[in-house]
Amino acid sequence: MADIGSTLREARIRARIDMGEVESHTKIRAKYLRAIENEEWHLLPGPVYAKSFLRTYGDYLGLDSRMLVEEYKRRHEGPTDHEPPQSVASLARERERERDRGPRGPVLPPWAPIALVLVAIVVVLYLVGTLGGGGSKGGTPSTPRATTHRHRHHRARRRVAPVSAAAVTLQMTPTAPVYVCLVNGKGTHLIFEKTYSVGQAIPTFTQRKLLLTLGNANMQLKVNGKPAPLAASPAAIRLQVTASGVQHIPMSQPPTCP
Repeated sequence: MADIGSTLREARIRARIDMGEVESHTKIRAKYLRAIENEEWHLLPGPVYAKSFLRTYGDYLGLDSRMLVEEYKRRHEGPTDHEPPQSVASLARERERERDRGPRGPVLPPWAPIALVLVAIVVVLYLVGTLGGGGSKGGTPSTPRATTHRHRHHRARRRVAPVSAAAVTLQMTPTAPVYVCLVNGKGTHLIFEKTYSVGQAIPTFTQRKLLLTLGNANMQLKVNGKPAPLAASPAAIRLQVTASGVQHIPMSQPPTCP
């Protein structure tokens, strides 16, 4: 291959491109372009810049920039005659030293075996004590726990069963305007002196005991999902509602609505 610089210069002259145009398009200063064409490589910032400038300049002129860079590396970056043998010899000596040393493993301190033996003894004593203690008691600790659990379960069922059995659910549907006052067994007002019209929804309540005051009998009742008919009455009536049914009670019986 011809000189790198002359190749670039001849290509630029054939294309009738002046140095200023090359500088404008490649963004490479003109003094570096002239140094490349004159092969004054020492005027460039360094080998890396030299190869980068060569690649950019060659591409701009339509030349094989890869070949220009390879030629530059071959001429100006070739290894010396003595470096490869020295590196190979050094590598061989290092491998021989590694073979002589043999495989290296972790080095344990001199007290490590004693510590391992002590740990093993402690583990064995713990296992013997745990298993022996459990066997000598014959599973006695587990029996009270199971019995206690069963007793608690039975007590819970005894507490819950009466509440569930005595609970009553009351549903009310007005058939005409009707005054309503509803109190639970503890005297808490659930509906306080309110008048409902036909089609107006009344909340459903579930309690152990309900005391219901109606201004008249214009109400359809369901107790635990079953109808509980009311006798016609233009006057106010008071009912006690429990799981056993609906019972008429005197208007004076507390708790009452004011």
